[in-house]
Amino acid sequence: MTKKTKTYSLFECIGIELEYMIVNRKTLMPAPISDQLIIKKIGQITDELENGNISWSNELVLHVLELKTTKPMPGLEGLSDDFHENINEINGILAEMDCQLMPTAMHPLMNPLTDVKLWPHERNEIYSRYNEIFNCKGHGWGNLQSMHINFPFANDKEFYSLHEAIRHIMPLIPALTASSPIFEGNGSDILDNRLAFYEKNQKKIPSITGKVIPESVANKSEYEEVIFKKIFQDIAPYDKDKSLQYEWLNSRGAIARFDRNAIEIRIIDLQECPAADIAIAEFIVQALKYIIPKLDDFNPIDEFQLYDIYRLALEKGAKSTVSNQNYLQLFGLENESSISIEQIWRSILKHVYLSEDKKQIIEYILDNGNLSQRILSNLKKENWSEKNIKSEYELLVNCLKENKLYELR
Repeated sequence: MTKKTKTYSLFECIGIELEYMIVNRKTLMPAPISDQLIIKKIGQITDELENGNISWSNELVLHVLELKTTKPMPGLEGLSDDFHENINEINGILAEMDCQLMPTAMHPLMNPLTDVKLWPHERNEIYSRYNEIFNCKGHGWGNLQSMHINFPFANDKEFYSLHEAIRHIMPLIPALTASSPIFEGNGSDILDNRLAFYEKNQKKIPSITGKVIPESVANKSEYEEVIFKKIFQDIAPYDKDKSLQYEWLNSRGAIARFDRNAIEIRIIDLQECPAADIAIAEFIVQALKYIIPKLDDFNPIDEFQLYDIYRLALEKGAKSTVSNQNYLQLFGLENESSISIEQIWRSILKHVYLSEDKKQIIEYILDNGNLSQRILSNLKKENWSEKNIKSEYELLVNCLKENKLYELR
């Protein structure tokens, strides 16, 4: 008999996942040793181990480790310290192998063609199938670290409210959270390169990612008809034994997990420290609570219009302007002909409650730019040597160790 998963109501609990790259302490290059780390911790290979409030688990590639809340948490208070304690413990173990954890959403120098090694242990058959179909030796597979936030819903009514709120807040998120300005030693015109690669990593079967912003659907039945049915049909020629035809195959930027009645947001770049990650998570929670009541008399905006705003945010950040009047109406800004994403976030901040420490972090990001912008400003383009890039990312590694913000100099 299948064990029934406990159902939670809106905002009754939350789950957080943070992904970190393991790198050599001297060279800062990726170290494919997550399995060795787990063996040193518990003496055997496993794909997940519990360590109090935080669990450790493997990812697709051997140089990435995921830390996540062991069970649904009633709130985010104290989680920054919980994650930081685990990071310190992991770094202590990794030091024996001359390695450490590195934050941010993309390694600035790695070459995925040579540096990616897939996890070879439990669940390897799934990873191997992905690799056969999509070739996982690319930035969109082997060089991306993010924060995922899991929100519960109890029934179709709550699902619809939560899903619509998430759909409409998603376009703003990259402007706040981009932390991937450099890859292979070069920058681009895009602040959030992780997301730019993310939307292309399964282009062989476009329905899997869709427009990143999910379609507006009323309930589980419609979600299955509109989203899952198309994805499973399109993957079928490459997946004869149906080993991939599960909810997790859906790669939109927010996915419904009806197996545990939750929606998972996946477009948030990993920050420099848990304090920043958790402050952002709390801000997103409060933003969703703020706009859910406004959706009662609001006609949902389709994924194509929302994608246009999202793309502006991931490319240019918070200074990008939004002129979609229907969208601005949702935030009480319909009297503005156009307004920057930064101003939309500031408007939301005025209407929600954050603890003083988290509010200060959000204000710092809005005042000084997202992490990508701060990295680029501090590094300065004329100094983009490998040596200088590594020196800058050493500072980010120290921010992770000390759980402090990376500041604009």
